[in-house]
Amino acid sequence: MSFATLLRRDVPASLVVFLVAVPLSLGIALASGAPIVAGLIAAVVGGVVAGLFGGSVLQVSGPAAGLTVVVAETISRFGWAATCAMVVAAGALQILLGLSRIARAALAISPAIVHGMLGGIGLTIVLGQLHVVLGGAAQSSALDNLLALPGQLIGSHDTAAFIGVLTIGILLLWPRLPKAVRKVPGPLAAITLTTVLALVAGMQLDRIELPSNLLDITFAPQLPEGGWFDIGIAVLTIALIASVESLLSAIAVDKLHTGPRANLNRELVGQGMANMASGAIGGLPVTGVIVRSSTNVAAGARSRASAVLHGIWVLLFSVLLAGLLESIPLAALGGLLVHVGAKLLNVGNIREVHRHGDLPIYLVTLFGVVFLDMLTGVLLGIAASLLMMLLRTRSKIHAESDGDRWRVVVDGALTFLAIPKLSKVLAAIPARTEVNIELVVDYLDHAAFENLSNWQLAHERGGGTVVVDEIGHPYYERGKSGAPTVSRLAAAPVLPRWLASWSDWQAKTGPHLPDQRSAPPSTAQLRLGTSEFQRRTAPLVQDTLSGLADGQNPHTLFITCADSRIVPNLITTSGPGDLFAVRNIGNLVPADTGDSGPRDSSVAASIEYAVGVLRVPEVVVCGHSGCGAMKLMLDSTAELPVVREWLRHAEPSLRRYEKNSPVSLNGELPEAEGDRLALHNILQQLRHLRRYPVVAEAEARGELHLTGMYFDVGAAQVYLFDPASGAFEPAGEPAACRQD
Repeated sequence: MSFATLLRRDVPASLVVFLVAVPLSLGIALASGAPIVAGLIAAVVGGVVAGLFGGSVLQVSGPAAGLTVVVAETISRFGWAATCAMVVAAGALQILLGLSRIARAALAISPAIVHGMLGGIGLTIVLGQLHVVLGGAAQSSALDNLLALPGQLIGSHDTAAFIGVLTIGILLLWPRLPKAVRKVPGPLAAITLTTVLALVAGMQLDRIELPSNLLDITFAPQLPEGGWFDIGIAVLTIALIASVESLLSAIAVDKLHTGPRANLNRELVGQGMANMASGAIGGLPVTGVIVRSSTNVAAGARSRASAVLHGIWVLLFSVLLAGLLESIPLAALGGLLVHVGAKLLNVGNIREVHRHGDLPIYLVTLFGVVFLDMLTGVLLGIAASLLMMLLRTRSKIHAESDGDRWRVVVDGALTFLAIPKLSKVLAAIPARTEVNIELVVDYLDHAAFENLSNWQLAHERGGGTVVVDEIGHPYYERGKSGAPTVSRLAAAPVLPRWLASWSDWQAKTGPHLPDQRSAPPSTAQLRLGTSEFQRRTAPLVQDTLSGLADGQNPHTLFITCADSRIVPNLITTSGPGDLFAVRNIGNLVPADTGDSGPRDSSVAASIEYAVGVLRVPEVVVCGHSGCGAMKLMLDSTAELPVVREWLRHAEPSLRRYEKNSPVSLNGELPEAEGDRLALHNILQQLRHLRRYPVVAEAEARGELHLTGMYFDVGAAQVYLFDPASGAFEPAGEPAACRQD
């Protein structure tokens, strides 16, 4: 970073952040029940230490509203000196967490819990500071504050109430003022205006008290006495909340700029160093603060110098202009904190949580924080999150009958939570019936396995038959033996039904449906497939097909071989309405001979319709390895007169192969001669395509793109032709994929 950028960008940004930080730091210290100077110390240390050593370039750290409740409880129980020692210990724990490189694990906490925690903190601050704004004193708990609030509202109010309410009014009005006025931060403007008014009017109010010399720091943390378990819990709580808030703030800041991304593990180390330093000299806990950080980005900061300078400005202001700070009414800071606390109850976050169906988690966490304590609230939120996860993964279970034959479908995660429903469904199935159980489960736990296995054995002992068809990982394949496949790693990989071949599926499961067991062998597999489509796939694709009922608009004319191993929609990850497919032996495009017309009207008609009527923007010619047509072109002994007649359209490909250099696959030549011919055949068919007037005209207008594709069946690898290299390159790598 140049010195000019520092002067032009970071210095002005640091001044803006400093103006926001001072009143917030004082207010947070007041709400925490700590000495007022502790907020300023945390602001200085957070700016300088976390700014220098943290992993987020533009994040600004300092005392945060998110820890006020925890700090207030800790001070009340252990005293201020002991709390500072705990802050040092929490900082050391943060450093260990950062060095262990598990910072991202903290992000596994549900956003609903984090927002609920912040909302609970905000509500607690509002309930307590409203009493200060109205001229009273905050109670010892949020519940007491809530119960005492009606009496406080209807009681008599003095000048303190006027200053507090005026501060809130200015903060609410400030965002609606002209942009030129809003260049002054709202918190600074509100505190300045109310302080000046109180001084000019000579109001008798409680004001901030600071030490006579802020540089004369003789404070030393003291180890708390006894109750080491409770002390450990307090240290862990401070460390975890400070870490999560800092990490979430760092990620949010990354979304606000395009500069270097945050190193989260380094950020934890930097935050830990700042907390150790802050606690050691009598400061509040430090976290990354989104309000200051977003202000920093918006003000144009480009480097960590802005955060460091903001801390220096706070120090200079506090030392040189301490008298101004002592003029600020406590009621004004109370009004500022009410506004800050209300903003933590972010309506946008609540809507987002509700959209994701996590509002119960948010509310459990919020009320736990407000009416119990911070740690209990978060733990309750985690418990609620786990419970909702279990409820959401319950299986869908239903049964249907056809005479004495029953079909039971179980879909989802089959756990102990689903046993009541599973038992009810299975108990309704009469004895001595044929039952086909279809398990489409992501997980099968011990309780569900045992319940299902016991029912199967009992039903078969009673004269019935049970066939279990698993689609997915075979957790239950050894159900009757009582030996489950516990791990997916222990189970053989299973293709989704719509990707597996009939023979593969039939070999594993056999025909289960009655009409399939009685059908002729020649049609059993087709009946099995069509029945499976109607039961499983049709409901999923019906909406898509309904939209295609009155017409089609495919993207690609796909010309490929009739070989049964080539499945166009599989190798292109496409579905109904995407491909207009033409298949023939050898993926041939008979050459248009001009005056005498094309030599094969079927393929020509398909090309003319796809390009001229459907206006597809792309035509693909796809060949493949092991092509029988290419083998026949190289072997003249086989007597297949009709096939030989068709393969006359491939003779130009054979001549091209004999006269030109080999075409490579990713820099290597195929071992089989037929595969080397197949590559030339693809390029020759693209040449034939360009002889069709409808294709030539569309390509000349820039409306059509021709692509050569090759599928290596054994390797399951798709290649696309790149004219720049003159070779076929693996799909997914940059390639023009157009034959010139």
